[in-house]
Amino acid sequence: MARKKKEYPLIEGLEITSLAAEGKAMGRWNDIVVFVPMTVPGDVVNVRIRNRRRRFMEGEAVEFVRRSPMRQEPFCPHFGVCGGCKWQNLPYEEQLRFKTEQVRDQLARIGKVSLPEIRPCLGSSKTQYYRNKLEFTFADRRWLTYDEIAAGGDIEPRPALGFHIPNMFDKILDIDRCYLQPDPSNAIRDEVKRYCIENGYPFHNAREHAGLMRGIVIRTASTGEVMVIVVFNEDDRSRIEPLMSHLRDAFPAITSLFYIVNTKWNDSLTDQTPVLFAGKDHIVERMEELQFKVGPKSFYQTNSEQAYELYKVAREFADLKPEETLYDLYTGTGTIANFCARRCRKVVGIEYVPEAIEDAAENSRLNGIENTVFYAGDMKNVLSDDFVAANGRPDVIILDPPRAGVDEPVLEVIMRAAPERIVYVSCNPATQARDLALLDRMYEVAAVQPVDMFPHTHHVENVVKLVRRATPKPVPREDGGAKNTAAEQ
Repeated sequence: MARKKKEYPLIEGLEITSLAAEGKAMGRWNDIVVFVPMTVPGDVVNVRIRNRRRRFMEGEAVEFVRRSPMRQEPFCPHFGVCGGCKWQNLPYEEQLRFKTEQVRDQLARIGKVSLPEIRPCLGSSKTQYYRNKLEFTFADRRWLTYDEIAAGGDIEPRPALGFHIPNMFDKILDIDRCYLQPDPSNAIRDEVKRYCIENGYPFHNAREHAGLMRGIVIRTASTGEVMVIVVFNEDDRSRIEPLMSHLRDAFPAITSLFYIVNTKWNDSLTDQTPVLFAGKDHIVERMEELQFKVGPKSFYQTNSEQAYELYKVAREFADLKPEETLYDLYTGTGTIANFCARRCRKVVGIEYVPEAIEDAAENSRLNGIENTVFYAGDMKNVLSDDFVAANGRPDVIILDPPRAGVDEPVLEVIMRAAPERIVYVSCNPATQARDLALLDRMYEVAAVQPVDMFPHTHHVENVVKLVRRATPKPVPREDGGAKNTAAEQ
């Protein structure tokens, strides 16, 4: 006998009182938190509960009883479907306010460290067309929205070139226009789709792993240079070369044109070899007097203008002196390292990805910077007491780790090296807060600056300045005593 599907309640007249993590909003019903997407504080909604847990429920708004005066009209027709830019219905000033509160809450609640006044979140001068990189995916059948299905009638199946529906690897929303990347991004995507449809190029089916066209990556630099990478599922030169030639001729603005043949089941390109079809093998970004080469697999902050503001904060917090040594840990392609190099005596950068370290060294050479040295390898294996002895004790350390934060053994080496100042740049204030708690015995938080790199999303970067305590905090021993020195700890 089939188990009857569990029925959840319809909650009428729920008032949305605040924003929550992951871009959600929330209200309370009988002292239970209810998360409701696509709502803003001040909305009053009838909510159909879809998921119920012990401490919270999740649902969707089926009717708006009253709309919040704070609510604004989303500018993108794909809002609410593609899964990105979830806060288009919220004024930008409110987005920044919440991001500041989010940082304050996580540092205090998770880190439990003493905090100075949190600076207001630094807003992006551009809230549309601010990204320098987008990836689009092909699919042989486009995703049908719930509104289209509910309207009924004959719906013609069409292929798609766009974004993944959240949590669905094989469902692609066909994009008419995206407001994230400046021209000629939309025109290039649309022309690739038109050409492939008119010339019978089969679009990829992720479940069957069939179909020539897999994806396209577009990078636009602040210098005006454009890189395009087209990803194919097979090495069919009879179709690859005509399409690439068409792109080269149709868009003279493309300064770097690549293709990749990826026959794997997954879409990851880090282990694939880009083939240069036309133009240069890189594009160039500029920041102050510096130039940075960006290759097809290089990492570069996706909001170029706001990256400059972020790095200025990091440089301000580092407060470098001409005689000092800086360690830039998780240096990536050495952007921060090279940005700070002329303010100090020496910069030592460490990064896991060997190709990124090659880019970092090349960017130093490109800019005539001679006081940097870069090492590739796992941070836990590279950064050691012997490494510090060989490269010199750091006066300042800048940390810019991945979302998972810094491994505890790395933090222990940092504390034994005892730099005067640490600048911690994080894309995840929750793991940053955890790490600040571990550093707290030797370092106190002197300044906190949230930076908005991704308008209309819940994501926030945060920069924290730490200064070494004159006297480390004692750490309780297991026998009830206390450790007082770094050596004892």
